[in-house]
Order: sequence, then C-alpha cells, then structure tokens
Amino acid sequence: MADISKFDLVIIGSGPGGYVAAIRAAQLGMNVAIVERSLPLGGTCLNIGCIPSKALLDSSELFQKTRDELGAHGISTGKVTLDLGTMMKRKAAVVEKLTSGVSSLMKLNKIQVFEGTGSVTATGRVSVKDSTGGTVDLAAGHIILATGSVPVELPFLKYDGKTVVSSTEALAFDKVPETLAIVGAGAIGLELGSVWNRLGSKVTFVELMPSILPGWDTQLSKTLVRELKKQGMEFHLSARVTGFEKQAKGNGILLAEGEKGEKIQVPAEKVLVAVGRRPSSDGLGLEALSIHRDDRSGRIVVNERYETSVPGIYAIGDLIHGPMLAHKAEDEGIASVELIAGIHGHVNYGVIPGVVYTWPEAATVGRSEESLKAEGIPYRKGSFPFGINGRAIAMDATAGFVKILAHERTDRILGVHIVGPWASDLISEAVIAMEFSASAEDLARTVHAHPTLSEVTREAALAVDGRAIHSK
Repeated sequence: MADISKFDLVIIGSGPGGYVAAIRAAQLGMNVAIVERSLPLGGTCLNIGCIPSKALLDSSELFQKTRDELGAHGISTGKVTLDLGTMMKRKAAVVEKLTSGVSSLMKLNKIQVFEGTGSVTATGRVSVKDSTGGTVDLAAGHIILATGSVPVELPFLKYDGKTVVSSTEALAFDKVPETLAIVGAGAIGLELGSVWNRLGSKVTFVELMPSILPGWDTQLSKTLVRELKKQGMEFHLSARVTGFEKQAKGNGILLAEGEKGEKIQVPAEKVLVAVGRRPSSDGLGLEALSIHRDDRSGRIVVNERYETSVPGIYAIGDLIHGPMLAHKAEDEGIASVELIAGIHGHVNYGVIPGVVYTWPEAATVGRSEESLKAEGIPYRKGSFPFGINGRAIAMDATAGFVKILAHERTDRILGVHIVGPWASDLISEAVIAMEFSASAEDLARTVHAHPTLSEVTREAALAVDGRAIHSK
C-alpha cells in the first residue's frame, strides 16, 4: 500500500483564492499542501486572465497614445509601428515574474506543491493524478476546493481555438485580426475588445441585454459605451446571436437578430465568445461525495464557514455564489482558513468592488440606482464630472464622472459608481468608506490633496447635499 502524505490542510487549485489561502494557513501554523493541475502556479488569473490582459491593455494603450495623442503634447515620434511579437513577449515576462513569485511564496511558507489533477475521494482524502497517470494520495483534516472557473461555451457557437475563440486564445493572437466580433459586452469582452481595437482591429460587439455591463449602474454603462464608440468600437445591443458562417480565406460572418427581428451580419476574422464563466468543478469528485450544488448555476453550496454539505470540505471563489472576481476569492481564502483555525474570518459582500480596465476605466461598489428604486430604499445622489477637475484636464482625461448614492435619512453611503481615469484605484476610497459605514458627509469633510483625481470623489460627496464647490 502506497504511503499517504498527511497534512492539516490540502487546497485544490492555486489561483488567487487557493494560493492566498495556503499562505494564510501556513501563517497560522498549519501544515499545508496545494494541488495544481498544471504549472506554473497562479491559476487562470495570473496565467490566462487578469494579469496578461492588463499587460496587453497597458501596452496597447501606450501604442494608441503614441500614435494618436503625443503630438498635442509637443512630442514628435514619426511613424509608429507595432511589433506584436515583442508585445506578447513582454506579456509573457509579466506573467512569468508573478507566477514565479507565487512559487517562491510557497517555498518561503513551506507549502508543499503537488502537480496533477486533484479529486476528493473521501472525507479527508485527496488523490492527485499526474500527467503520466501516476497517483499520490493525500490525507488532511481539512480540504479547500478552489479550482475557479472556465469560459462558458455556446452550444451553437463552439470554440475551435482558431476562429471562434475564448478569452484564452484572444490573449495570444499571432497577428492583429482585421475584424473581431465579440459576443457579450461584459468586462472580459470590453477589455479584450479595447486591446485589439487600439492595435487596429475593427471591433463589433453583439450583446443580448439592452446595455453593456449588464447589472451595473445604467448611467455608468451609458457613459462608457458612448466613450468606447468614440474610439471606433461598434455595439449591437438587445441582439441575439444565431450562428456563424465561415467564408473563404478563413474569415466569416457572425449572424445575429436585433430586438425587432432585424437581421445583423458582422464580418469576423475572429469571433470572441465572452458570455460569462462557469464553475470549474469537473473531476473534483463532488457527485460521489454528494456535495450539494445549486441546481441552476452549478455552484457549490456552502454555509457561513465556507463548508460544503460534507464536513471538513470547503469551497471558495468562483465555485460558490457571488461575483467571479479574484479579490473576492482571495478574501474568501483568508476567511475560510481563519475560520478553520477558530478565529474570526471576514468578507463584507456588500463592498466588493468591480472594475473594467477599458479607457476610461469603470468601477463600482455597492448598490445601483436601479436596485435602490426596485426595493423602495430612499436615497440621495451626488455626481461630479472629471471634465472640470484640474488633474484630469492636465492629463487630457476628462471623460466620465463619480456618482455617490447615500441613504436619504442616515446619509450612509450605499453605492459609488465611477467612469474615468484610474477608476480602478479611485474606487478603493469608496470601498474603505463603506466598510466603515461612512456617510457622504464624512467623505465631504475629508481633506483631499490638490490637484488630484480623488477631488472628484469629494465633490460628488458634497453634491449629495447640493454643495459641490466647483460645479457649474
């Protein structure tokens, strides 16, 4: 009988939720193992998601600004050309630096890494099957499932990895497609659409819902789509994809139907399907152990301790309910191991920010106006544009606004929505304020450095009470 390695905690999945949970558990004195299907560590986020997409967003933005905007600053560059291969090498270097950093953290914290497909064979037991077919058996008092998610595939528009692709392939095109059709106008589609639009593609979106970023604040979505249209992207909203016709030379036509039944044809050298993600739970052994899952979404059902229906087995991140965001998974990883250790674990689901890294960026936290109206919650709002902010004008980045929603009676901040430069960083002030139950008046009375973009947030807080200083 093969030897069984024994641990206090085994984590299946090394994405942001898994590896952060492993580190926190090691800090708390646990003997930890982490199982990853394929190295390098870091999961989808670091390898084929958050990090490579942001690397390409930054590179493509520099290309576009150099080509189109530096002249206004008195900077002459001559003809600007694209070396896509070098751009992709830089992306790979960014990924390698971060994934190797995760490996170093595993060694530093004495966390044992097992490469292979992990499955739970019984309570307290994990089997790891490697690429050669060999297996290693692990025993643990606690097991955390943190295997993340994978792109949703449409049954009538299946991925072929060449023409009809997921976000994975769209991060690694070997040339700029002449035309790119994107199915779905959520965060992933908008970000990758921005990359290839800047590099020269004709980008067209087909979105089933009547607005981009479904579920986000309507004013934010309308403002962002207007700015993206100015950059040359096209949008067919309230439109349903019906199929794809391949043509000669590898190109094709994406077929869709508008809200009133009108036929839509979108030329597409490439089609990116970005309609969402689903839990990556295949092969984990959930069925054999009768671990409960939501019938509709397929997500694992957990209690307030992140424990599944089987004692000692936990799940976090994209496997369970809530937004599929890396930072949500990280906080759940920390909270779950702290609860296992018998101390308080904390995740405030009301203040998890969402960000879209287009330009301008968009960020949101808390409630939207639509949800407050639907529930009859009385509120006041204050909004202030970047167009009259000194720092934004100096940066030539004046599109967008900050909007703050506060309870009508208590003034407690209920939601903050931002479209504008560096919204991804500006939203953190709102998150902290809401975490500590701050009022709009609290933000309004806080000194903000001048000139900074954050002054727009203060002005929006002042506007809740109708007293913004620099409003027209």
